[in-house]
Amino acid sequence: MSFEDWYRQDRLPHIFCAGCGNGTVINCTLAAVEQMGWKQEETIFVSGIGCSSRASGYILADSLHTTHGRALAFATGVKMANKGLHVVVFTGDGDLAAIGGNHFIHACRRNIDLTVVCMNNQIYGMTGGQGSPTTPLGCLSSTTPYGCAEPPFDLCELAAAAGANYVSRWTSYHVKELEKAVKAGLETPGFSFIEALVQCPTAFGRRNKFKQVADHVEHLRSHSLLKAKRDRMIENGEQIPAGMFVVGELTRRNRPAMGVKP
Repeated sequence: MSFEDWYRQDRLPHIFCAGCGNGTVINCTLAAVEQMGWKQEETIFVSGIGCSSRASGYILADSLHTTHGRALAFATGVKMANKGLHVVVFTGDGDLAAIGGNHFIHACRRNIDLTVVCMNNQIYGMTGGQGSPTTPLGCLSSTTPYGCAEPPFDLCELAAAAGANYVSRWTSYHVKELEKAVKAGLETPGFSFIEALVQCPTAFGRRNKFKQVADHVEHLRSHSLLKAKRDRMIENGEQIPAGMFVVGELTRRNRPAMGVKP
């Protein structure tokens, strides 16, 4: 069995825009799930509302496509009702950090045994290109036509501070690293959070001077800063260039977890 066997062939072709990075993240996630050797009847995928949250509907396993921002609440209920199930959550930055922000911090605090994969395109891609809690300073959206003036959330720092056992960030460029990070999250008891920064050519790219999909992917690559390199720069008193974001494994610990099968 390959990870392609996890797809619902009758649901294809998908609805994602040409050049969207979400498909890459779904592939990486299913490849990691396949490596775990999990059975389809023992695995469930939960999602909220948004481009990223359509992912669960393409997977050949039980799934819940829930209300906006409530994926973690539904997933918590599933896990606590049947601790033997493997529960994976797909979400986006708006779904997770805006209307779902309260569920996010408390799921981390409780350290529920879930693996959450957040496809962060830094905008509301499905509903009109509005600014989200992760839209970078100065970037354009339908609600920030003169540039975003609010500082964005760092979702990984938020997850770590709230109590998640495993936190990692990569991009749609870092395919192998992202796959390994998802697998590490699946293996870790408790709450695992993997953030994948992805390109959104329709809502974000065309407003922010990325004429081609490859331009945005290259931006993600060139503005990634490995955690180890960041740490060395801090030790040496070097200034981290503006606009860079840290990638890599950011948190791994062993806090007591809820929902783990005895």
